[in-house]
Amino acid sequence: MWKRDEAVRPTSGTPSTPPGGAGGGAGHRPEADVRTQIERDMVNIGKSVVIKGELNGSEDLTIEGHVEGKIELKEHVLTIGPNGRIKAQVFAKSVIVLGEVTGNVTATEKVDIRDNGSVDGDIIAPRVAIAEGAHFRGAVDMQRKGGQPGQPAQPVKTENKPAPPPQAAQQQGGPRVGA
Repeated sequence: MWKRDEAVRPTSGTPSTPPGGAGGGAGHRPEADVRTQIERDMVNIGKSVVIKGELNGSEDLTIEGHVEGKIELKEHVLTIGPNGRIKAQVFAKSVIVLGEVTGNVTATEKVDIRDNGSVDGDIIAPRVAIAEGAHFRGAVDMQRKGGQPGQPAQPVKTENKPAPPPQAAQQQGGPRVGA
């Protein structure tokens, strides 16, 4: 009978469901909500999907299919899966390459070419990691986010360094003039 009551309670008894389900449901529902939100914040493009054109988004993206054109995820992570084949200009916060990318890659944080990943194109990012076994052909420009303030500081330092040699030249010039 007890089993029958339990079977009857969920189907007919909404009052018995909230007390039993409130404790368990409250614990599970936030987790489910978090999982749902994580899933919403990450999108997958499957192996059989082919996209030609411009791809923009405001969430993390994993590509296992083929994309040709332009990809912009400026505030999010782009992952090119092992089956992913990209022929595009890529702009993202961070790019992880496990498949193949043909085109220039620009990231505001990091480009990570993992084992068996391939990039044919230029990379612009403050941090670049290329794993052993990865393929890369192109140029790397490791610009920093605050690169403009840092760059003037370096020429100032180099301007300070040339200052002592002219003093040394004046010292050398003094004896030459005196001789």
